[in-house]
Amino acid sequence: MKRKSPARTTKSPQPLAPLLAEARALQPRMVDLRRAIHADPEIGLETPRTREKLLAALAGLELEIDLHARTSGVVAVLRGGAAGASPRRILLRGDMDALPMPEETGLGFCSRHAGRMHACGHDAHVAMLVGAAHLLAARRAELAGDVVFMFQPGEEGFGGADVMLEEGMPAVDGAFALHVAPPLPTGLVGTKPGPLMAAFDDFEIDVVGRGGHASMPHDCVDPVPIACELVLALQSFLAREIPAPDAGVLSVTQIHGGTANNVIADVVTLQGTLRALSASTRAALSAGLRRVAEGVAKTHRAEARVRIQPGYPVAVNDGGFEAFARGVAGELLGSQAVIPLPGAVMGAEDFAYVLERTPGAMMLLGVRAPGVADPAPCHSTRMLLDEDAMPIGTALHAAIATRFLAGGC
Repeated sequence: MKRKSPARTTKSPQPLAPLLAEARALQPRMVDLRRAIHADPEIGLETPRTREKLLAALAGLELEIDLHARTSGVVAVLRGGAAGASPRRILLRGDMDALPMPEETGLGFCSRHAGRMHACGHDAHVAMLVGAAHLLAARRAELAGDVVFMFQPGEEGFGGADVMLEEGMPAVDGAFALHVAPPLPTGLVGTKPGPLMAAFDDFEIDVVGRGGHASMPHDCVDPVPIACELVLALQSFLAREIPAPDAGVLSVTQIHGGTANNVIADVVTLQGTLRALSASTRAALSAGLRRVAEGVAKTHRAEARVRIQPGYPVAVNDGGFEAFARGVAGELLGSQAVIPLPGAVMGAEDFAYVLERTPGAMMLLGVRAPGVADPAPCHSTRMLLDEDAMPIGTALHAAIATRFLAGGC
């Protein structure tokens, strides 16, 4: 996917202010698309109705459309029309999928499907990227290079970005994405170089004992108190063995076991997630989880069967590209609107697979409406976003692409 970076051009850049004005003019269409997707959420790698909606919204633009076969992913390429000895190519990405959770927002366009919700802003990501396609298509003659629009399903745990990359994507010189951030006020953009979002791995531990009658625990090996001790031991391991400057998270999120009040179970199962900002901490968490689980279980004559399911790598913003994107955002929105993030987000993001292959960056887009003091975060059943932030995201996508193709990075 990565190709050799071509030489920079020296042509004077076009002003960015018109992009924001034109994006605001597109806002009603973007809002309609976002609300249609929000009301009809789809999960995983197959999001055919969402694909239909975005393809209809792209109709009439001079785009080369490729429909992926292994997912509902869409790749749309805009060929720049300006002459250039060394044309460049940039990827802009928007994810499409929802989450398997109920919605409690009370919106007039809330999910029509029980147990499914766009609680992470992917509906807005799609709409903003469609808006950027319209802005850039109107400037096709001025673009000395190509824009690759990556509409990607399966971000929420399915690794859709990796699947699309394996199936085949055009080679690019840089990549950019936005993610909504409910804590940030509308009008602000958050960014930082280096690790932006954590790697994650999921785990499952079966604590295997010996069941029996609850009145005679001495004849059993009760896995319930062993599982409880294990939860505490894992938190002690995390606090005392993982270096504080290199953040790591170990969360036990589910405990399952037992069938009746008077029966001691044979097995209790713990499930959870690991998060890390470096490969070394990621490896240490996995190794420590296994060691502590097996040790605690053995102490009580039980057995621990540990299964770790690898997730996404760390999403790392390239230092040079992040500095470029920060400068473009400052030019578009004003330097006061671009805030340095104090640290990485411990959530995970499969745009990491793109960033492993080409220099690029992801930025966080503020979507907290004025007057909202305590916004619900992403993955909340009550998560909301300010639709007035959408033109900002659209204009920023277009500004990054315009400047990059002009040799600004």
